Amino acid sequence: MFKKRTHIILVLLLLIALVIWAGGCAKQQETPQGTAQGSEFKLPEKIVIGWAPPDITGVFKTAQDYLESAAKDAKEKVGLNIEIITRAPSAHTEYANQVAILENFIQRKVDAIVVSPIDVEPIKPVIKKANDAKIPVIVVNLLEPIEGIEVASYIGFDNEQAARVSAYAVLDYLGGPGVLGEGEKVTVSPETYLDEAWWKDLYSKVDTNSIKGNVAIIEGVAGDFFSNARTKGFRDVISKFPGVKILTVLPADWNREKAVKAAENILQNYKDVDVIWAECAEMALGAKNAVQAANRQDQVAVFSNDGTPESVDEIRKGTIVAETWHGFPEWGWYGTKFAAMLKLGLQIPEIFDVRPRTEYKDNADMFYPNPKLEPIDWNKIVDDAKALSK
Repeated sequence: MFKKRTHIILVLLLLIALVIWAGGCAKQQETPQGTAQGSEFKLPEKIVIGWAPPDITGVFKTAQDYLESAAKDAKEKVGLNIEIITRAPSAHTEYANQVAILENFIQRKVDAIVVSPIDVEPIKPVIKKANDAKIPVIVVNLLEPIEGIEVASYIGFDNEQAARVSAYAVLDYLGGPGVLGEGEKVTVSPETYLDEAWWKDLYSKVDTNSIKGNVAIIEGVAGDFFSNARTKGFRDVISKFPGVKILTVLPADWNREKAVKAAENILQNYKDVDVIWAECAEMALGAKNAVQAANRQDQVAVFSNDGTPESVDEIRKGTIVAETWHGFPEWGWYGTKFAAMLKLGLQIPEIFDVRPRTEYKDNADMFYPNPKLEPIDWNKIVDDAKALSK
């Protein structure tokens, strides 16, 4: 009798052990994919990026093209589906419209926002809302950190530094050493980065009284962050050369047609102007048109900041002498890359500096039609995301 009971108990214990083992297997099978060891990693069905430029003129259309180009590259290389939603105000002064666009992106629950602010202060409250909604924000067009909000990455350049590069190029044209004017010629390869460090070293021993000329500035929106920074950076360099005079500063709201009128004003009122420096490509193209219409292209040189296919073509023609590169292809290319990495849980650089540098006739091919961009290793990005999910 005792042996029979012992056998029954052993059978019951064996049955209990089998039930516990089966339950454990069932739980392992119910674990969501991508979270348990040995489970299969799956890419998101879609990554949605909201792109909010100040307008959709040449410079920002260039950035959009490269956002979409990187998305296409991801689809072709690893099957990652990325959608770019572009929304822009109709004019570069419509602050409230840009805020409304960002509000809409938050409501749509996009996976990431890439924004080039019209101005910094107006967007801070809505970026804070994106922070609260756990939507990462990538800011392009500046590197200066914005206080009071969380930004996942800044892709761009220091606006004052970019303007200083332009100032050195103008000094070169007016007779200083360099690659543009009639002063001392410096031999460089097209691949050389004519960035601020290069120019500062070149001008470190130049006699500041040796360069003379008259310059007019066409700025963006008077008093806004970007105009203030660029005008300040340009003045910081020019002020060290007493023979170079800044005759006037006129706003044109980053607009080509308004820049035509500003340049006409300059040409009518300052017969001795040598250079018009426009703080963006759209305005430089307007100034170029005004100079040509006045038949003064042999007397007045146009300089710019930005770098678009159209402005670089004008540099090849000689109607714009030089321009400082702001890296619009980089904004789009790395904007998409970084946004996708964030969605996949990966770390991205907090700062990506495009290094403002001088574009001129001899190096124009380095910028367009095929800008030199580092290939995106989408396979490594996916492999890193897989490893993180284990």
